[in-house]
Amino acid sequence: METVQSIILGVIQGITEFFPVSSTAHLFLVPWLFSWKDQGLPFTVALHVGSLFAIFYCFREELGFIVRDFFCGLWSFSFEGRQDGKTGIYLVVATLPAVGAGFLFERYASGVLRDPVLVSVFLLGFGVLLYISDRKTTASKTLQDMNLTDALFFGVAQAFAILPGASRAGVTITGGLFRNYKREEAARFSFLLAIPVIVAAGVFEIRHLGYAEIFRWSFALGIATSFISALFAIRFLLDYVKTRSFTLFVVYRAVLSVVIIAVYLWV
Repeated sequence: METVQSIILGVIQGITEFFPVSSTAHLFLVPWLFSWKDQGLPFTVALHVGSLFAIFYCFREELGFIVRDFFCGLWSFSFEGRQDGKTGIYLVVATLPAVGAGFLFERYASGVLRDPVLVSVFLLGFGVLLYISDRKTTASKTLQDMNLTDALFFGVAQAFAILPGASRAGVTITGGLFRNYKREEAARFSFLLAIPVIVAAGVFEIRHLGYAEIFRWSFALGIATSFISALFAIRFLLDYVKTRSFTLFVVYRAVLSVVIIAVYLWV
């Protein structure tokens, strides 16, 4: 049963990490609905590692340019003509609010906030914000147009992802749309922005694990299935939003929110 659960949760994590529907909510709600034992935060982080590998694979060339220009810019004390290096700076700036929020509120996020009713409220509320931003945006800016103000806006938006149900991809994409970025550009920066956040969470949580737990078969299986499904999710979403809005995901969030409340009241 542990093997089956690892596969299911890995697939769910890989898809929902990059779709704006909240992976945290799904990883909490699926075990809750089926009365599975809570897999714990370390296993959740392990699943995110699978998603991290998928980002590295999909953006390996782009990340190579970002890392190269970033350190070259630091070495020469100049980022003039180094657009990829500037993107590296913006990723650092946008990561800081999320790190601060995680440091201050992680205990609540993994405790009292993991309540089905609150998850439902966050799913619906941030879904509405995504819908509004999707309708308001002029969708004219690309990552080449980014500045420090935009990066900080992305970062503050991402800080709200600590709320289960908010969706890290959802809130960062929403932030980008409010700053009038094209849908695919907002999604692309959201994916890149996941790298430092997942790495930070992994480093923070791995200190709680023993060697036996790290090398459990269920952990390896979860990481593998998360990686494979994340590859699909990244490629699908980047193609999908080139010609379509995020309305489909907003509707899904609203329906899921209603289902959660209904099940909660029924049981």
